[in-house]
Amino acid sequence: MSVTETLSKVPLFAHLTEDEVGRIAQVTRAKTYPQNSIIVFENDPGDAMYVVDRGQVKVVLIGEDGREVILSVLGDGDFFGEMALIDDLPRSAHVIAMERSTLIVLYRDDFRRCLEETPRIALGMLQALSRRLRRADDKIGGLVLLDVPGRIARLLIELADEGDGTTISRRITHQTMGQMVGSSRETISRTIKDLVDRGLIRVSRKTIEIRDRSGLEAAAGLR
Repeated sequence: MSVTETLSKVPLFAHLTEDEVGRIAQVTRAKTYPQNSIIVFENDPGDAMYVVDRGQVKVVLIGEDGREVILSVLGDGDFFGEMALIDDLPRSAHVIAMERSTLIVLYRDDFRRCLEETPRIALGMLQALSRRLRRADDKIGGLVLLDVPGRIARLLIELADEGDGTTISRRITHQTMGQMVGSSRETISRTIKDLVDRGLIRVSRKTIEIRDRSGLEAAAGLR
């Protein structure tokens, strides 16, 4: 897939014409990162946004004791660092490659020149930031109001909604899920087994399928 095709699938640029996306693609750079390498350090100066072309990365906070909290896991077509295109503040989290990953990099100065030429990009930016804020509000509410099984149920729904709403094909281990909802791998494994036993989900080697959406939404406090 070309850089233009990849960028056209990013919500930030999805409303632009092919020619407009092509002009943005011309000023991007591709970078490949080995597994477990740090792409962005928390508190580093932010001067670019990144789009995942191939691979998988995680956005994390690391405590003084070394404990890792995963804010999100991003795959093909996802993006991060867009706030760096607007403000001059440092990075708010680490971003680490979970596997060998190729990213498309758009630097702030290049983006601002594109914005002057194509002001409609600003609409995509506002919509993207609005979606991020809504997801952050939902996540905070879930952490405060839900027990661990409820948080896991909500996470599964969110992951499914990245696709067709039924199947989770993203490669996420129980350890990673635990770091995303603030629990242990053992608790995640027990909860997943319970959801399977209740007929709410089905787990195969490569996917998790939601079999009873209403029941899972009830467990997630959404009904």
